[in-house]
Amino acid sequence: MQTKINYTNQPTLTGNNKQEKKDEIKNYFLHTFTKYESLFDIFVHDDIFYKKSEPTRHPMIFYFGHTAAFYINKLILMNIISSRINKEFESMFAVGVDEMSWDDMDKTHYRYPPVQEVRNYRQKVKKLVLETIQKIDIKLPITPDDDMWVILMGIEHENIHIETSLVLHRQMPLKYIKKQNYKISQTDHKPPTNSLIDIDAMKITLGKPHDHKLYGWDNEYGKKESFVESFKISRYIVSNSEYMQFVDDGGYKDKQYWCQDGKMWLQRSKATCPTFWIKTKDGYDYRVVDRQIAMPYSWPVDVNLYEARAFCRYKSIKSGEIYSLPSEEIYRAFVNSFEKKESKTNNNLIHNHSMPVDMYCVDNVCDITGNVWQWSSSTIYGFDGFTTHKAYDDFSTPTFDGEHYILCGSSWASCGNLTDKHSRYAFRAHFFQNAGFRYVKQHSQNTTEKTQTNIYESDDLVSQYCEFQYGQNHIDTQNFAVSCLNKIKKHITKTTKAFDIGCATGRLSFELARYFDQVDGVDFSANFISVGTKLQQKGVLEYKIMSEGELYELAKIDMKKLKLEKNKNKVRFYQADACNLKDIFKDYDLIIATNLIDRLYDPELFLNDIHHRLNDNGLFVLTSPYTWQTTYTKKNKWLGGYKNKDGKDIKTFETIKQILQNGFKLIDQADVPFVIKETNRKYQYTFSHMSIWKKV
Repeated sequence: MQTKINYTNQPTLTGNNKQEKKDEIKNYFLHTFTKYESLFDIFVHDDIFYKKSEPTRHPMIFYFGHTAAFYINKLILMNIISSRINKEFESMFAVGVDEMSWDDMDKTHYRYPPVQEVRNYRQKVKKLVLETIQKIDIKLPITPDDDMWVILMGIEHENIHIETSLVLHRQMPLKYIKKQNYKISQTDHKPPTNSLIDIDAMKITLGKPHDHKLYGWDNEYGKKESFVESFKISRYIVSNSEYMQFVDDGGYKDKQYWCQDGKMWLQRSKATCPTFWIKTKDGYDYRVVDRQIAMPYSWPVDVNLYEARAFCRYKSIKSGEIYSLPSEEIYRAFVNSFEKKESKTNNNLIHNHSMPVDMYCVDNVCDITGNVWQWSSSTIYGFDGFTTHKAYDDFSTPTFDGEHYILCGSSWASCGNLTDKHSRYAFRAHFFQNAGFRYVKQHSQNTTEKTQTNIYESDDLVSQYCEFQYGQNHIDTQNFAVSCLNKIKKHITKTTKAFDIGCATGRLSFELARYFDQVDGVDFSANFISVGTKLQQKGVLEYKIMSEGELYELAKIDMKKLKLEKNKNKVRFYQADACNLKDIFKDYDLIIATNLIDRLYDPELFLNDIHHRLNDNGLFVLTSPYTWQTTYTKKNKWLGGYKNKDGKDIKTFETIKQILQNGFKLIDQADVPFVIKETNRKYQYTFSHMSIWKKV
């Protein structure tokens, strides 16, 4: 009996026994959590935790703390737990970097603790997660609406960082790395000569069904059907030996093989060979995670997308035929041709490195999945039906920018969801990610794909906020940001720094920049603040607004027409949690939180923290319609909108006055109307209560 390729060892979402499923998830959590910690035992001493192996990344201690803090931040956000373990750590280790404009790479903003404190913190997190798994009222099958889904999200997030951390460790100078107690699993042998195989034309369907038995990230779900013409694809992933021809032939010096961005990367990096090749007097050695070995010519080459493209261009020029990287659709058609046949693969850390390209084969076609990731020509986007998960709404959409390319197939270091055939991970073209490539022989020169690269065409909520903050006035109601500023500007006396908390797509931040020397705009959603950063960069942005049913109309934000162009660069956007802000957010003359308080998981904590961040006599402005919902805030955290045990009505503003009375003086209040357009014939008309407070 034939069996399908074993893509994954994730726990299934299905089952009949709830306690057995909890035990399965506990074991999966412990295995992943412990495996991740063990990666950091590789450093020769703790001082290495504070070094960077890659200038565009954080020091290694950030990643050591990050995956643990992720659990707490997501469990708090989804109201599954109510107390933090260490609020400083859970702020400091919250947000990683992907070379986005809002990434905080200022090292003065991070005061990293001793490594032992982070080790102790991780143990406390482990204990809490295990207790939480046991306490959760599990349902079977587990769905994205269930609390247990957030636990699985944390585990799969840590699996991602197992691989990315191994890549960073592999880039660290060997003098900082302890040699591990394992042998290279396979001695090198004569590399096979690559050749092409034929794949017949076929219809394919991309996308994971919503009732799939395994956990998935948001970008995996939805559906896209395509017809793939017949094609020829290389039998093997390109080996170090095959790639050596390109290097020896001057491939890194001859600019005709490189795209424009690739040339810029060459200039910056000064690369003359793949990053894990080490030049010696006799040729090249090869870098695995913990040592330098003789060049394994039969292993796959590790390259970034620019290098893979350049090789394909080189091969095309030399042969007079057309070679390129496969698209996501072509790769899936390739996989579909073999997936019903039994196969082993090099992933899930079976080995600590790559293996020969002709070792894991089906019908003499090798590394259909595993060994190294395989670069594609496709940028990532959302399938039809794509929606974000409320616990991690910016996992995928910031990468829908036309600059993140899909990696196919998994690598030796891939675990869990990364090994699932439906997984979709995308990286920037210059990243290294245990990735190589195979090539496709094309029928024509036209290999360009049209993919969705604008999140403002895929996220209805972001588009709705674009219209709310930048669109036309509706029902004779002034723009909300402008209206708020008009009501508070008479109270402004100092104009050095302003803080816009819950800035969404940034309109009020830009309006404040007319008056203040510096404005910091903060929102929890990277999808929202990406609107503001794109407007800073380009000055214009298109988005779609629903007209009726499934029909949409295009709209446009133009900073010049709004007269916001002049001061836009006085604004800096950050992704952050309003209830757990870093210490760097302080010394403000004005802090404003619009329509935020009733969307926080702990509004009283937020209010009690504000006075620490405001200068003496500074202004704190709060607006809210006080529409409390248990979706955002547990009822025991509501500031109002309910009756207490004595039957007394508890009103939000009265509670706010009690909280702020010791450090603030109420100097003004008003109702500010605003309108949110849902369709051409449906609008939300709301009054937000504004209160203006002076710190005393």
